[in-house]
Amino acid sequence: MQSRIRARREARRVQLIQDTYAHRYEIFIGAGYQRFIPGPVLQHTTMYAFDLALTRYWSERLGLTLDGRGNYGTSFVGLNFTSITRPAISTYDVMAGPVYRFKLRPKYSIAGRVMGGAAMGNFTGDTNRFGQICPPGEQCRLYPDSTTYAFSAAIIGEANVAPALSLRLAPEFMGTGFGSTFQRDLGATFGVVYRFGK
Repeated sequence: MQSRIRARREARRVQLIQDTYAHRYEIFIGAGYQRFIPGPVLQHTTMYAFDLALTRYWSERLGLTLDGRGNYGTSFVGLNFTSITRPAISTYDVMAGPVYRFKLRPKYSIAGRVMGGAAMGNFTGDTNRFGQICPPGEQCRLYPDSTTYAFSAAIIGEANVAPALSLRLAPEFMGTGFGSTFQRDLGATFGVVYRFGK
């Protein structure tokens, strides 16, 4: 009797996993948070982001993600010869890469993802023609506006609300190359995932 009950429970669990993770596509809509260095002599700045991603799965575990996001913040550049001490800055990232679910459960999943692509930085749009804010005889405070490489690595946790809907939290490491230097930034994205296309 107990063995039949266990077998029925296992069959239900397998069916729930199949119903949830057999979708071929996922759309993620969410927000993000990142600690970003906006200049060679500046401290980390808090950046807030919107994030939109599409993932195509070839199995229950392996997929490919295309991700686009915009990051916005205000950087403290210190007292200087201008009246500008906190200009608004922004970066925009487009990346793609593989995602792999290494733990599948009816109620949740845990996955790993790596992506690479390009980042565009707008650091001087709010500096009233002072550009990078370069005090005479000193190093410029902000990176120049440019497009550079970007890559990220994230651990993705999802809590399933329904087979086609889940909530996501993804702590992330982000690397960029603004100003011919290497920025190492930590952050996270969070939002809603909708699955479709069985």
